[in-house]
Amino acid sequence: MSMSANGLSQARVLVVGAGIMGSGIAQVAAQAGQHVALFDTRPGAAEQAYARLGETFAMLERKGKLSAEQAKAALARMAPVASLQNAADAGLVVEAIVENLDVKRAVLAELEAVMADDCVLATNTSSLSITALGRDMRRPERLVGMHFFNPVPLMKLVEVVSGLRTARPVADAVFALARRWGKTAVHARSTPGFIVNRIARPFYAETLALLQVQAAEPHVLDACLRGAGFRMGPCELMDLIGHDTNFAVTSAVYAANFQDKRFVPSLLQGELMDGGLLGRKAGRGFYDYTEGAEIPRVAEFAPGTPPAGTAQVCGSGPLADRLAAALKAHGSAPTCDATCDWTGLCIGNAQLRLTDGRRATALGGAVAVFDLPLSDAPGAALAWAPSARADAAWIDAAPQWLRALGFNPQRVADAPGLVVARTIAMLINEAADAVQQGVCTADDADAAMRLGMNYPAGPFTWLTGWSATNVARLLDNLDAAERGERYRVSPWLRERADLEAA
Repeated sequence: MSMSANGLSQARVLVVGAGIMGSGIAQVAAQAGQHVALFDTRPGAAEQAYARLGETFAMLERKGKLSAEQAKAALARMAPVASLQNAADAGLVVEAIVENLDVKRAVLAELEAVMADDCVLATNTSSLSITALGRDMRRPERLVGMHFFNPVPLMKLVEVVSGLRTARPVADAVFALARRWGKTAVHARSTPGFIVNRIARPFYAETLALLQVQAAEPHVLDACLRGAGFRMGPCELMDLIGHDTNFAVTSAVYAANFQDKRFVPSLLQGELMDGGLLGRKAGRGFYDYTEGAEIPRVAEFAPGTPPAGTAQVCGSGPLADRLAAALKAHGSAPTCDATCDWTGLCIGNAQLRLTDGRRATALGGAVAVFDLPLSDAPGAALAWAPSARADAAWIDAAPQWLRALGFNPQRVADAPGLVVARTIAMLINEAADAVQQGVCTADDADAAMRLGMNYPAGPFTWLTGWSATNVARLLDNLDAAERGERYRVSPWLRERADLEAA
């Protein structure tokens, strides 16, 4: 079917579903200058949403976000409707109802019976297959996913999702319209989780796996990932989202991928579900949110000086340079061995090494491994672990060296890949598979994760600063330690590592 961006930008928009998401979509469209009809099957729901939007526009006017004329005009472009027939002239329908395949199919069938054949039908689904939703439609080529993020007026990302039968001109027109509405649009192929919900799974899964083996307490893991630049740690974020919602998305992605071990749900999160510990909304999750309760935090950073001993900087690259600069700031004149195949410090017979996915215990006696330091901020929390064969003197000295280097060391169990390194490696790996499978481009993956999840960087930006060789090596070592399919390296990533080695 033919479809132009200009045509959609002039069309009347029908939003089906007057809940939080539907109201937000209606607000964005009206503020962008389009006439919007708002419909809901619940009696009075559309009228109530319209009234709330009137209050929203008045608030934006008071805050100076909109002029009085803009607020009045935006509200005037909106109208609740009592039936679909009352908006049969719409050129675009955005359905934002319950996330249920059968219910959405039924609504799409109603829309096809009412709307003109050239009307574009968009579904605001976060995980359902666009191909499956369009299975029984007369004209599935006009169905496209338009996945907004909550809160819609504030979140910039829109995933424009194409099923197997979606016409490319339709997807392109919706992509252009989303940009006209002030959003950053990315194209995605309809696969489980699309871009954001798929690539984000390891952010939660690696922390849940570490909690399962009691590698550290939730507040320590959260602090380490905040120290890497994330706004919230995984435990905090899961408590905020709700464990029921997070578990449901993980379970859906796992089932849709035919029980791929990479997406297996967590027994620990399942136990939280069984106990009703759903997070903030239930008063308890990983943390206690009842009145008067305090969420534990790691100790504040206490700067230190290097212990006695001469340190040699091992390895090359930005991290080795950073370690050398930190030591020089303390008045040391460290020697450097750029030919070393690991990065860190050698202090006499002891080694303080950046993790490569192997346990410290497997590397020797006087050995400690430290996590991938992504942030340049002084005092960032950083996981470390000593070898089980290390003596008390080295166990005491290792965190002193880390404090002298500007980190806030957090001791965790000697788990392969520690915390940040394994999480970032898995995020990169999942993004690499998404690109390999044609779900999205590398640029769109980076944009989606920054804007949809507020990540400090995108997976391919991290890859550029780390190298495919190092990421693949860490994942191979994790795979050897865990003996399963979870940490298998993406073919896309393996090819990049081979090219680096050539």
